[in-house]
Amino acid sequence: MNQSNRIFDGLGRVMNEAAGVADGVRREVETVVKGQAQRIVADMDLVKREDFDALRELVQVQGEEIDALRRELAELKGKPAKAQ
Repeated sequence: MNQSNRIFDGLGRVMNEAAGVADGVRREVETVVKGQAQRIVADMDLVKREDFDALRELVQVQGEEIDALRRELAELKGKPAKAQ
């Protein structure tokens, strides 16, 4: 019985060590893949989300200003303004 316990203890240790090694390999692969993905994105010269949102807001405000100016111009010309 004692021999059987030692075999199971040894097997348990080997399995724990294998799980630790597998976890280490997983973390290393994640690090490499993340680094590659960051390099690919950097090479693509993509716009940052904050810049996109700021530009979108600016375009929206300018569109509203253009509509207001069109209405004002139409009033000055004596014509009804078209809905945009």
